[in-house]
Amino acid sequence: MYIGVDLGTSGVKLLLMDREGKIINKVTREYGISFPGPGWSEQNPYDWFDNTVAGIRELIKCVDPALIRGIGVGGQMHGLVMLDDGDNVIRPAILWNDGRTVEETDYLNNVIGKDKLAVYTGNIAFAGFTAPKILWVYKNEPENFAKIRKIMLPKDYLVYRLTGVFSSDYSDASGMLLLDVRNRCWSREMIKICHITEDMLPPLYNSSDVVGVVRSDVAESIGLAKDVKVVAGAGDNAAAAVGTGTVGKGRCNISLGTSGTIFITDSAFAQLGNNAIHSFAHADGGFHIMGCMLSAASCNKWWMSDILKDDDYNGAQSVIGDEDLGTNKVFFLPYLMGERSPHNDPKVRSMFIGMSMDTTRTQMTQAVLEGVAYGMRDCLEVARGMGISVSETCICGGGAKSRLWRRIVANVLNIRVKTLKNDEGPALGGAILAAVGDGVYRDVIGASEKIVEYDSIIEPDETIAARYDERYEFYKKLYPSIKGLYT
Repeated sequence: MYIGVDLGTSGVKLLLMDREGKIINKVTREYGISFPGPGWSEQNPYDWFDNTVAGIRELIKCVDPALIRGIGVGGQMHGLVMLDDGDNVIRPAILWNDGRTVEETDYLNNVIGKDKLAVYTGNIAFAGFTAPKILWVYKNEPENFAKIRKIMLPKDYLVYRLTGVFSSDYSDASGMLLLDVRNRCWSREMIKICHITEDMLPPLYNSSDVVGVVRSDVAESIGLAKDVKVVAGAGDNAAAAVGTGTVGKGRCNISLGTSGTIFITDSAFAQLGNNAIHSFAHADGGFHIMGCMLSAASCNKWWMSDILKDDDYNGAQSVIGDEDLGTNKVFFLPYLMGERSPHNDPKVRSMFIGMSMDTTRTQMTQAVLEGVAYGMRDCLEVARGMGISVSETCICGGGAKSRLWRRIVANVLNIRVKTLKNDEGPALGGAILAAVGDGVYRDVIGASEKIVEYDSIIEPDETIAARYDERYEFYKKLYPSIKGLYT
């Protein structure tokens, strides 16, 4: 059996899978997040490890621990974890959705230059990436910067605590702006720009490579055997793609979680130039391009729970019918945390537009769902502009549980949308990577295709899709019209 770990922002999700892909048990443990400044977002890495260990202990109660053969971790990307020479965490981790690095991001994009960054790494700088965070610490916390001996990502800290091995994988490292993604090696130019040395960065592995075994003291405290293998793992989006069958060339996955992503696979590296979507390595050994919206399902949670004080999500959506799709005159810009793809604007904020005296709560609820879908289409249009054709997608994440939202996505993007029998995201992907590392499957693509099963399919409706095409022409004018308000 194999343990998959999804080290998320709000908590850690653990899954136990047998060699055939059957899910035996699941456990979730939540932990806190702190916001010590406007737009800041931090967590304590010790909480990640403590809750993962406690979660594994609970997860394996129902089975003979001797059957556990491997562990794979998928984790939140871009976070900055720094250790000193005693392997102590120097300061709380700065997370993927932290927006404090506006000045550092501007410096990288406009002084170093987007063209150079694209050559060095294959990507441009975003406020959430790791390299701008390192520059922020260099400038604002020199006493902490001087202590740095190891720099790692959140899931790599977990692997390090489990095994004692300093490692990362190519998919997660792609989001640091320190990796030469095309050539799968650390960028010497970016290392120099960030005032660090290469020995502060971990050796790199493929996602299913075994990097070590669980340390004997940790294994004993959990109740595991002493030879349990741990693979390098993957960034959460790449791990989720493995867990949704989005592997090999020409596959697509859309995730409607706290953030939202559109993930398109390829066997070759795609040079995006100055485009505000990402070109990263994939956990299957290939590459992918990805657009990331900082707020997706969290937009609907904010609207329903925080603003309307109503947790009846199904009830609010049940009154929206096909005749309403593509006819809404109210629009919502989904920029509650700023936006990454495709605008790369951490300062922009959300707004409703188009209300009148007869506007209803239902229209505003529908606008929130549609606004996220329009944002996804913004990213898809960049891919289409590169000549990439997408006719269908898998969909996962909490927002994907809404049939209405799935139908809106299918028609706004005008593509077929498939759901999963087991929507377990990065945790399932981590378990699959562990099974590959243990030799049960020859490679990640074969394992994913064997294990992942699909459920329902929603086809776009020609009439509704045409109506949404007209609405999208209006929507895409909104960001250029309001971006100057937030400079």
